[in-house]
Amino acid sequence: MADVNPDFMKLASGYLFPEIARRTRAWQDRNPGLEVLRLGIGNTTEAITPYIAKAMHHKIDLLSDRSTYTGYGDEQGDSELREALRAFYQREYSVSLKATDFFISDGAKSDAANIQEIFSRNAIVAVTDPSYPVYVDSNVAGGRTGEYNGVNYDGFVYLEGRKENGFVPSPPDCHVDLIYLCSPNNPTGAVCSYSDLEAFVSYALREKAVIIFDAAYSDYIRQDGYPHSIYEIDGASLCAIEINSFSKNAGFTGVRLGWSIVPETILSGSGEAGVLHRLWNRRQTTFFNGASNIAQAGGIAALSEEGRAECRGLVDYYLENARIIREGLEGLGITCFGGINSPYVWACCPCGMTSWQFFDLLLDKAHVVVTPGSGFGPAGEGYVRFSSYGHREDIMRAVDSIKENING
Repeated sequence: MADVNPDFMKLASGYLFPEIARRTRAWQDRNPGLEVLRLGIGNTTEAITPYIAKAMHHKIDLLSDRSTYTGYGDEQGDSELREALRAFYQREYSVSLKATDFFISDGAKSDAANIQEIFSRNAIVAVTDPSYPVYVDSNVAGGRTGEYNGVNYDGFVYLEGRKENGFVPSPPDCHVDLIYLCSPNNPTGAVCSYSDLEAFVSYALREKAVIIFDAAYSDYIRQDGYPHSIYEIDGASLCAIEINSFSKNAGFTGVRLGWSIVPETILSGSGEAGVLHRLWNRRQTTFFNGASNIAQAGGIAALSEEGRAECRGLVDYYLENARIIREGLEGLGITCFGGINSPYVWACCPCGMTSWQFFDLLLDKAHVVVTPGSGFGPAGEGYVRFSSYGHREDIMRAVDSIKENING
């Protein structure tokens, strides 16, 4: 009998973003002809920039000619792109890594879900709360938790982020094997300081744990005093895997291109160096045929001097959108976090409303879709996430609609 995987059946409900889409469609069915303004999902909207697009067009031209056509590439990624990433980390972060430490993928979300496969099913997992749902759901499906108890999953260690700690929790007060961190954080927009990450690295080295560090929004950090990579912290190359992406700085949400860094120096729980690097290499070469060569050509261009300038321009655009959202909400008396070094504004629900109640109010009255904070974990209850990914004119219309129709 081909029984289903029972661990998948533990997942508490539909994935957050499809649930938002379902509710939004139902509202539109009840209100035909009314336009919905979407400030929910973090999906980029602005065009791929000229220099990067030109590089991708050139790659298509090469593929269109039999004499220059290429098929499968290295599963670990194009060697030119891996070298460009190595040089990028050295140039911009003063971080020394090997090109072979980089593994190119089809995006950070895939890696964040797949990386757990190389760890024991018995690993004790800590996640920040609130956090990006894929960290939790992939480990639930991987069999590392008990049942959903109505609030959270038995077996997880939740590191609660609250306004009192700036939404940056401290390391666990018990032993764990894996720690998921995201900075700038999705959804709260909080950014870890050097001392914050030093505390986690120190904990990981002491407990022989591994940190999974999601840096997908690192290009949005514009204020001084915050690390862009966990490898800026001494000792991190012994205990941390970093995941990143071209999605949110180069507009590759649909192109799909990211990378993970698994240093050869990283130690397994038994203290052996190199084994996690070898296992991830084995996983990728067994289950993955490599990222699109067209996308990788765009990635190489995005890391060049011209490409980096274009990416910074895109990030500036979305950060300005975030400023407009934050200041508009604060003008209504709504307390906000994030939106400064992050494309996300984390807003307190007014009048004691729950996350879904505020979601419904914004949709019904202002016709604006946001993301309920409770979908990111129990500590997200009482908040909603506003995304700055949108055309400027739509962002301004949405903020104006909220101002006209919602009392803070």
